Amino acid sequence: MDPVTNDPAVCSAKGCRSAAVWVLAWNNPKLHTPERRKTWLACEEHRAHLSDFLGMRNFLKDVVALETWRARERE
Repeated sequence: MDPVTNDPAVCSAKGCRSAAVWVLAWNNPKLHTPERRKTWLACEEHRAHLSDFLGMRNFLKDVVALETWRARERE
């Protein structure tokens, strides 16, 4: 789901249907240009787990509150 929309956001963790409150911006430097950002959404419970997963691979670029991310995208 696009975190810019106002649709209900759901956590990206496998099997989780909780409301997302975080955006994890990432890229795979072997596949993406440095400025490209892909996103995963996370609930409070899965934020650390998903961040650790991306961080161990050096993919994680930023973790931002969903509302802050949406506000930035509207500017």
